[in-house]
Formats: sequence, C-alpha cells, structure tokens
Amino acid sequence: MSDPRLKPVLDNLKQMMDAAIDHATSEFTKIRAGKSHPSMIDAVKVEYYGSLVPVSQVANISTPDAKTITIQPWEKNLFQAIEKGIIISNLGFNPTNDGTIIRITLPPLTEERRREIAKKAKGESENAKVAVRNIRKETNETIKKLQKDGLPEDEAKTAEAGVQKTTDAYIKKIDDLLAIKEAEIMHV
Repeated sequence: MSDPRLKPVLDNLKQMMDAAIDHATSEFTKIRAGKSHPSMIDAVKVEYYGSLVPVSQVANISTPDAKTITIQPWEKNLFQAIEKGIIISNLGFNPTNDGTIIRITLPPLTEERRREIAKKAKGESENAKVAVRNIRKETNETIKKLQKDGLPEDEAKTAEAGVQKTTDAYIKKIDDLLAIKEAEIMHV
C-alpha cells in the first residue's frame, strides 16, 4: 500500500470499529448477570433543580456485595427523587430507604429470566456486528471513490481485502465478548 490516501481511511476504520466494540462492552456491563454493578443504574435520571441528571451526578453509588447496590445522596432532599427515578426507569428494582442510604437488593435470577437476559445480550452483540458491517461498507465505498480518483485497482483490491480481514477480526471480538457475557449470565 503505497498510496498515501489509504492510510487515513484505514486508520479511521479501526477507530470506528474500536468505538463499536467499546459501545458493545458498555452495553454488556449494563446487562445484569446475577451480580450487582454500579452501571446497572446508569439509566436512572433524577430531577435536580429543574433538570434531569444521571443519579451518579447526585449521589455515591457502590456495591457492598454481589446482590446489593447502595446509593448515598449528597443532599437529604434527593431521597424521594432518586427512589422515584429508580421506579420510573423500569429496571425491576425495588429501592428501600433508611434515611441515610438507599438500598437496592437484587432478586435472584430464575432460569427463564437468565434466558431473557442472554437474549438481550445477543441483541446487543447483533447491534454491534451491524455497526461494524456498516463501517466496513462505508470504508469500501470510500476506497471505491478513491479508485475513481486514480487509486490503482490492485491497491484498492488489497485495501478492500484488508478491510474484510479487519471486519472479521472485530466480529470475532464481539462473538468472544458475547460468549463471556452469556457464560456470566447463565452461571448460577
């Protein structure tokens, strides 16, 4: 590959595919796998002085054990707003408030619920694969435009083969992430 126009195109390909993997990874952390994690309540928004903000911006969130998430608001007047935000977010959690801390105890997962969660993980991995394939398509279109603008055909073919090889590698990374997540979900 001697044409200097290809380097930024292929660099951009890797950056965009890395972003797709990062997004999939962050979505996987939001999927409950039987043990608590602070990111499980990232979707919870709280009304704070007239605007909706993530709960993590108004409270300390921790996981003292595998079945509990604790939320300690920075201001006393936020207890009800946080509890309301948790209920509205429809995550299936029942918060309890003792006046100093809000506790969420995660119920044990049934086999049926584990299968539902695994199906959700598969959906997220499929979304990531679609994103990677779309990036491949856009990159190949860019290479074809460069070919019309004078890029030699053999270099274009070599670049497209490299794009496919990169795509295959990223699809495998997504499959590996999914396999790990499914094992985590199904582990009792």
